[in-house]
Amino acid sequence: MSTGAGASGGRKIPPQVPPKSRDRPVSVADATEELSAVQLQGDAQGLSTPCDVKLSHITCDSFKIQWSMDPKDHVTHFFIDLNKKANVNNAKKAFKHKDVPTKLVAKAIPLPFTVKGHWFLQPRTNYTVSVQTACKMPDGEYRVSDWSETVEFCTADYSTVQLNQLLDKARNIMSDRMLPLTHFYRNQDQDYFDFMRTSHGGVLQPSIKDDGGSHGSPVNGNLKGISFSANVEWNERDGPRIPIDSPYGRQRFLCPAAAMYNENANLYFADLYCMYTAYHFVNLVLTTKGSEGDQFCSGKLPLLDPANNEFLTRKKRDDGSMEFAVCQDLIVELFYTEPINMKEGQMLSIQGHVVPSLSTENAKKDASCKMCNINK
Repeated sequence: MSTGAGASGGRKIPPQVPPKSRDRPVSVADATEELSAVQLQGDAQGLSTPCDVKLSHITCDSFKIQWSMDPKDHVTHFFIDLNKKANVNNAKKAFKHKDVPTKLVAKAIPLPFTVKGHWFLQPRTNYTVSVQTACKMPDGEYRVSDWSETVEFCTADYSTVQLNQLLDKARNIMSDRMLPLTHFYRNQDQDYFDFMRTSHGGVLQPSIKDDGGSHGSPVNGNLKGISFSANVEWNERDGPRIPIDSPYGRQRFLCPAAAMYNENANLYFADLYCMYTAYHFVNLVLTTKGSEGDQFCSGKLPLLDPANNEFLTRKKRDDGSMEFAVCQDLIVELFYTEPINMKEGQMLSIQGHVVPSLSTENAKKDASCKMCNINK
């Protein structure tokens, strides 16, 4: 999926007057003020209509905007009408407040200027924007121009700035408790593994990452990989063990950690989220150095030190063999970007139950959780 990164403009729609709506908090170039519905009424005569609206430097929560207007106009204020565009293809995924427009108000300052605010701009989301100029009269009323044409744009994914903030959030959840780990595993139904045998010679194939977790994670919908779990639970009788239940099917591919997480691998942090639960998930990406997946992650995701990170470690013993450990405070999901032959591991049937409610496929993140949202 292509997200708006550094676009200089968007598709234009014929001018229209946006519907009346309640005002929202604003943040425009550090110059803001309240605007009542009464003040928006005025005489448009005398001010030219803004035109040639252009956007640039689009990030996950900001953009720069500029337009053309008559230099003779005496303008004291700019009005920016920002609306979230409804997702007509999948209304269930649209945000609850998608129909509530945001009216931004700024004192007239040199163009272009930056519109920034995480409370009204969300990553990887389609918006429309139009502008209006105004002159504040001595009696407090406004003389306003007509609205400009409407421009569509899409905000970008999280940058490394936001992902490092999310990484810090994950570290705040952590303790020093680590459990030994020997295998990664992938749960699926029998049909999936039969298909991999008959169509791909027993080699598990990467596929595009789903939309589960944070809406702005760069890997969602963009990176190919295979989902594994590195989760280990503590059992009073048996000590650390792989969970006996599965959200996805009764068949389990159990792969030695050393076959995937070797010295030729890079480990990246991709996401932290919860699904309205007390426990949290961390999503890590495991690549082969120099591979296509590794090149995608490099510069987009925070790189972790295999021997010294809080989530999934790999250390060399004196005899040259590797030992692995996984954190106990988070459920670790691993997205492996390379094909892997089923001969590298073994097939097992789970001893517990298939519990679909535990699935994280396309999981919707709890946007209100203060522990895993960077703007809370």
